[in-house]
Parts: sequence; structure tokens; C-alpha cells
Amino acid sequence: MEIDNTYIQFLGELKKKIRQAQQRAALSVNTEMLILYWSMGNDISNKIKEAGWGAKIVNQISKDLKTEFPEMNGFSPRNLRYMRSFAEAYPEFLQADLAKSDETILQPAAAKLENTEIQQNSFLQPVVAKIPWTHHTIILDKVKSAKYRLFYIHKTAENGWSKSVLSFQIESKLHERQGEAITNFDTTLPKSQSDLAKQTLKSPYIFDFLGIGEDVQERELEKALIQHIRKVMLELGKGFAYVGNQYHLQVDNEDFYLDLLFYNFHLHCFVVFELKIGDFKPEYAGKLNFYVNAIDEQIKSKHDNQTIGVLLCKTPNETVIKYSLKGINSPLGVADYQLPKKLKSDMPTIEELESAIKELKDG
Repeated sequence: MEIDNTYIQFLGELKKKIRQAQQRAALSVNTEMLILYWSMGNDISNKIKEAGWGAKIVNQISKDLKTEFPEMNGFSPRNLRYMRSFAEAYPEFLQADLAKSDETILQPAAAKLENTEIQQNSFLQPVVAKIPWTHHTIILDKVKSAKYRLFYIHKTAENGWSKSVLSFQIESKLHERQGEAITNFDTTLPKSQSDLAKQTLKSPYIFDFLGIGEDVQERELEKALIQHIRKVMLELGKGFAYVGNQYHLQVDNEDFYLDLLFYNFHLHCFVVFELKIGDFKPEYAGKLNFYVNAIDEQIKSKHDNQTIGVLLCKTPNETVIKYSLKGINSPLGVADYQLPKKLKSDMPTIEELESAIKELKDG
């Protein structure tokens, strides 16, 4: 049989269906496990309160379950305590954060179960069921607010974070940085795009993986970002595609080079990042506006949305920044960034060596 494009396309469709079925099966298994864990945690929590049992009863429950189900994992004392925390945490989400939200949809899989007791406890929203149990344990450990637990559940499901990435995002306090850049998007973008664009940007951006100190020069910072572009992309967030650095623009025979150029597939637009060492200055906004207009005129297609400019610098005076952005028609944002504190060299200084020698002699 001759392999032609029709067959290749047909085979591709079959592969896609198989992968989708595999994903649904995995999601179904994860959902059933979460429902079981919540139900067990809820029973343990209620029984401890009703019977007045001490916390050590969890160890006995673990021992007896392992004896009865030796082929099953997940019944360690630690995991049983996570189940209890899981059950006790999620009612808070429903009451405090989801009661008035469209996201309070009951998990469809739970409604299909014959067990009436589990049906009554089928509080899981679809997004909760999309992240693995181990990710839930990380969130339970590291995030105490019901509101922010929901935030990290959504972000994990949306971005497919690994456990290490989830831990990093929590430790870097993403929930405090998301959408905190100072922008003029409300006056320069349509409402729907403005909200998405604001949530796409952060402040500060955390670049502590660069291995450079705070006294870095602008070109050194740019070079370090390019060398760690994969980590930079992770910090920027989902949807960004790297286009280039020192991107060349020519305007009336004059050459210009913008620091970093990206395309965001969720915003459907180019995003210009300019790097500045030190505090924001009003003239920075004018230069960034020029770059944005040049990209719009020379590169943007009719299918792209308006280009967005982002200035990365220190932002101590919010009022000065807002005044500088006011009246500019291009959508611009200003965000802070953090570099690792300058590390002390492992090699001792001459003074330290002389001091140590003197101490040895005196001793």
C-alpha cells in the first residue's frame, strides 16, 4: 500500500483520539481517587471529633488498612493526615470563594457514582480533579489561604506545572505578583483584552536563577536572560514565544535595537520588553512607545492585536509612572524585577587571610 497524505492525515486523527481517550481515562482515575481520599479524610475528621480520639488514632487506621489492602499504596499515616486536611480545606473553598461563582459546578463523575454518600460529598470542581494528588499535598502544605489554594490549583491545571515548578511558584509568591504591573491598559485596550493583558504581566519578575548580582549592567542582564531563556519563559508565563533579542528596527535609515521581543499566543500580539537598571525615568516610556509603534508599523499583521510594551526596571514611585503613561496611546506596562543578592565570594580576601594568619600566630 502506498502511503499518501490522506493516510497520514487519517492516522494522525486516530492518534489524536487515542491520546484524548488516554487523558480522559487518567483524569477519571485521578477524579475517583480524589473523591475516595476526600471521603476517607472527611470520615476520619468527623470520627475523631465525635469520638474524641487523639491524633495517634491515624497511625492505627494506617496499620489496619495496610493489613487489609497490602497491594494498595497511599495509606501511610502521613497520607491519611493529608486526606483529613484535604477534606477540611475544601469546604472552605466552597463557602468562602466559590459559592457565588460559576465554577461551583459539581464534578460530573461524582454524580454518576452509585454510592449515595459519595454523591453527597461530590464537591469537587472539574479544575480540582485535573491536578494530581501529590500537587494537592504541596498546596495543602505551603498555602494556608483557601483563596490562594484555589489560585494555585487553577494555575497548575492551566500550565501543567510539575511539582518542583509548583513549589517554586508558591515560594516566589506568584499570587502576590500576578497582575501587579503598572499599566495604561484600561485606556489603550478593549476591556476583554485589557483584563487578560493585566493578568499576563507580573511585578516583580523573579530572576534569581541568573546567578548575577544587583550591580549588573543592562547588557549583562540581557545576556544572562538569553542564556537562561527557558527559565525566563517559565517566569513570563504561558503563551510567550521568544522572537529575538537586540531586535533590529530601521526607521528612515536609522538603526534601532530593542532588548527583547516576544509573541504571546493568548493575547495574539507582540510584546516588547525593555530592560533598565535602576529606577524608572519618564523618558523611558517615550522610547518604549517608539518601539511599540515601530513593531506595529513594520511587523504586526492585520490578524495581530496591538503590540504591548513592558519596561522592566525599579518602580519606587508609582505616581511618576502613572503620569508618564497617561496620554500615551500604546499599551505599556512597567514592572519591577528581582535579582539574587550579590553573593559573597568563596575565596577569602587578602584582609581575611592576614587576619586568620595573625590569629594563628597569636594562638
